[in-house]
Amino acid sequence: MAFTGAGISVESGIPPFRGPGGIWSIYDPEKFEKGYFKRHPEEVWPLLKKIFYDSFGRAKPNAAHLALAELEQADKLAGIVTQNIDSLHQAAGSQVVHEYHGSTRRMQCMQCRTYFDADAISLDTLPPRCPSCGGLLKPDFVFFGEGVASDVHYAATDLAKQSDVCLVIGTGGQVVPAGRIPYIVKNRGGVIIEINLSDTGYTYTTSDYFLEGKAGAMVSKLVRCVLG
Repeated sequence: MAFTGAGISVESGIPPFRGPGGIWSIYDPEKFEKGYFKRHPEEVWPLLKKIFYDSFGRAKPNAAHLALAELEQADKLAGIVTQNIDSLHQAAGSQVVHEYHGSTRRMQCMQCRTYFDADAISLDTLPPRCPSCGGLLKPDFVFFGEGVASDVHYAATDLAKQSDVCLVIGTGGQVVPAGRIPYIVKNRGGVIIEINLSDTGYTYTTSDYFLEGKAGAMVSKLVRCVLG
């Protein structure tokens, strides 16, 4: 299996959330707390559009996304658990992707709970309203103060329980409970292969192999070694 974070999408032009130049160094994360959003949708929605739809919407899969899709097609990768909400794994052709923190691809009405394809919702007028009942629409990804969907959590942990190798790519596992996924593989005797630009909390406690470098180059090299 693969467990991916923001670092795998940086080469696609999507900035990380944390660290220098990260989204939370530019925007106040408290604005993306669910309660604040419900109280101030007129303030938050322009930020959501700018960050997650105008910016993310232009991103394309990079070599790392494509290499993982190739590995799955060769029956060498059972699936991906990603913390990312950009859906670039699916755009690259990956079929089994558990989006632990949701996705920008869908929106949900906070009143009638109906889901909609984000591409079908106009963002010309903000905040967007539900086509069915006129309620407030929210992107279908996890805000601060909001729990992870139980079905995604169970699917991700089940995949980890069945995997004997976990590729940890572009993440330091700082966000929990997502960051615990590699430990499930490790605790069952599995091997952890970490790919990142620098060492993380996994490197000296959990990873069996640490491949330092950009995700695009390192994942591609690894997949070439596996597939020949």
